[in-house]
Amino acid sequence: MTQQKGFSKSLESWIWDAACSIRGAKDAPKYKDFILPLIFTKRLCDVFDDEVNRIAAEVGSRKKAFQLVKADHKLVRFYLPLLPEDPDESVWSIIRTLSDKIGEGVTTYMRAIAKENALLQGIIDRVDFNATTHGQRDIDDDRLSNLIEAISTKRLGLEDVEADIIGKSYEYLIRKFAEGGGQSAGEFYTPPEVGAIMSRVLQPEPGMEIYDPCCGSGGLLVKCEIAMEEAAKGKKRTVAPLKLYGQEYIADTWAMANMNMIIHDMEGQIEIGDTFKNPKFRTGGRLRTFDRVVANPMWNQDWFIEADYDNDELDRFPAGAGFPGKSSADWGWVQHMHASLNEKGRAAVVLDTGASSRGSGNAGTNKEKTVRQWFVDHDLIESVLYLPENLFYNTTAPGIVLFLNRAKPKTRQGKVFLVNASQVFEKGDPKNFIPDEGIQRIADTLIGWKEEKKLSRIVDHAELKKNDYNISPSRYIHTSDAETYRPIAEIVEELKVIEAEARETDKALKKILEKIGV
Repeated sequence: MTQQKGFSKSLESWIWDAACSIRGAKDAPKYKDFILPLIFTKRLCDVFDDEVNRIAAEVGSRKKAFQLVKADHKLVRFYLPLLPEDPDESVWSIIRTLSDKIGEGVTTYMRAIAKENALLQGIIDRVDFNATTHGQRDIDDDRLSNLIEAISTKRLGLEDVEADIIGKSYEYLIRKFAEGGGQSAGEFYTPPEVGAIMSRVLQPEPGMEIYDPCCGSGGLLVKCEIAMEEAAKGKKRTVAPLKLYGQEYIADTWAMANMNMIIHDMEGQIEIGDTFKNPKFRTGGRLRTFDRVVANPMWNQDWFIEADYDNDELDRFPAGAGFPGKSSADWGWVQHMHASLNEKGRAAVVLDTGASSRGSGNAGTNKEKTVRQWFVDHDLIESVLYLPENLFYNTTAPGIVLFLNRAKPKTRQGKVFLVNASQVFEKGDPKNFIPDEGIQRIADTLIGWKEEKKLSRIVDHAELKKNDYNISPSRYIHTSDAETYRPIAEIVEELKVIEAEARETDKALKKILEKIGV
């Protein structure tokens, strides 16, 4: 095990050094759309070579093996139409030995591979390695040549590296890109420790169908498969893989998710498009339902209006809940996820901290609080986890994880389990992180509903109602010695909502006054 960990670390170092070979660590994230497909293609080439070698051992030569594979693509997982002049040379050597018009050559080869493999279409052929911006190459041939050479220094075949190790290293590379990605990073990456907690608590079982409606690079889906496999170790049963489903609306991120799934050797279907307006997973004109749902939607999206909710034909936004207000679609996403669960389904969704408390304690009604109340009153919320600050790459805000359960055990009905893990972290650069023992402690606490001073509490619905449906763990579990404690992030978010609502009211009033000529 130690040897495998060491190999994994050396592969991570190599993979990041390769990324940095273009223009150094600072600029590497700018080139992720070139680097990720190339490393992915290197893995495809080396695995294809291994499969050709296996056939060659039976038929006597690689030349004959290439002929057989060309005649019957089903002999290999992915057919690569790259035939070296010398059949004993590696398939990757065709790309490695490019010396003229390298960008054009790489693009041509990528498109040829995609043309032969429906599963790869739109994934590795979407990038133009010869692209220019204002007459300047996005990645010139010299840098591209350096990158190809750096990638060539390690073999990524079946005999060299297991799927989980190359998968972890690929995820590592995605994380490194996120570190330098600023605001955009949150659109494709969730910190791995958050995903690990979510997947362990959901306890996915072999053969289950798991769904992420805004899957980014696919990390949360991958974490569910890993959690299932780890839980099944040592048990005398055939472990069926999970069936993983995701949707992502940013094309480059959709491609990243597909590469991530394939390189992890996992079964999945990733669709492209805006889930909120056009969810792709449907059955007989209805929303398809799943055993588990995991997600980290973009927080506080403000581009959905009331008409988007009212015009929905999939019964995602029930009467009594519905539109949570234009300033934040957080609870709109929760409603979509709830509608995507089967009758025994469970979900874990990462939300902005303010989603747990906005509107509570304010005079008058608040649309977001109304939706939150609907979920409490229908006994769908199993637990809420308050995370440490500065974990996420696009914000320093802590965030929460909301756990839903459509079939809560009788002993847990009428109650919500709250965990304030704001102090369970270690300082990191550039971001804080939850150590392995912290991940296990939080997951065990949530699974077992273990009450612990300054960490967790079981709160009944009567107390939540008394507190105007504020479900933030920080409201009920104080980690400091002070009698009252409210995180600044929560207060700031509430002020933003109040300001946004005031602006909407002013607009509406202005329209009315204009109509009556005042």
